[in-house]
Amino acid sequence: MALSSRPAFSAACNALRRCRRPAQPTGQQVGQQLSPPLRQLSSSASRSSTHDAVETAAEQIERPRWSYTPERMKGPGFSINIVKNPTRTIWSNNNDPAKLDAMYNRLLGSNGDKVLPDEIKWLAVTHKSFDQGRRGFNTRLAYFGRLILSLETTRHIMVTPGPAQDAPIRDRLGREPFQHSALANVDKLNTRQPQDVASKDKLAKLAIDVGLAEVIRWKPRMPENLEGSGLTVILNTSLLAIIGAISLQHGAEAAQQVVREKILRRVGA
Repeated sequence: MALSSRPAFSAACNALRRCRRPAQPTGQQVGQQLSPPLRQLSSSASRSSTHDAVETAAEQIERPRWSYTPERMKGPGFSINIVKNPTRTIWSNNNDPAKLDAMYNRLLGSNGDKVLPDEIKWLAVTHKSFDQGRRGFNTRLAYFGRLILSLETTRHIMVTPGPAQDAPIRDRLGREPFQHSALANVDKLNTRQPQDVASKDKLAKLAIDVGLAEVIRWKPRMPENLEGSGLTVILNTSLLAIIGAISLQHGAEAAQQVVREKILRRVGA
């Protein structure tokens, strides 16, 4: 049994050696090994596209963020909206930083253009209708600025001397109404409200006087009728957004001072 199994064992070993030995390459395989792989062509194309992408990114870094729309936020190049009147799509906005700085100087005084960074200055005057909101808009800043204006206007009403009031009259039982110095100013809010002191029309007139209407970035629905497109609301939003931006940049005290000196005094409060 041992002598008969030895030839079978050697035959099995020889078969295993043949299986482990690599096959000799044919002529076609040798030609494929000698020819340059196709991967080099694709790598060269990817290198060129990567180089173009790097150049585009470098150009965008050089340009300020407010001056262009990000490439990835652009659509396919067409719009599904059907325009009934193509003339209403024609509208131009201010792109001159010097014109914007001049408005800030008229609103905030000397060196008013240096109160906020350049990006925030443009953001505060950008409505969400401009460029479909892809460059940012001032809605959140305006909400914050509206609260600051309402608070400061309420304080102004309470500290402003009111008309002389008559002495309280006793009732038939001889009782006299309770009075306290801390509650004396609260009664002034019964006759005047913050929206009466700083109304939308007054704020819009102030915005027009300082040139805010010429630098706001928005897209009116009807270019031939700006008032009907909401110009008053747009001006109020931008003015309040500037207040909110100043508060976030320099603190509540600086924003309150701007409201008292640059806004309430001008609207006749």
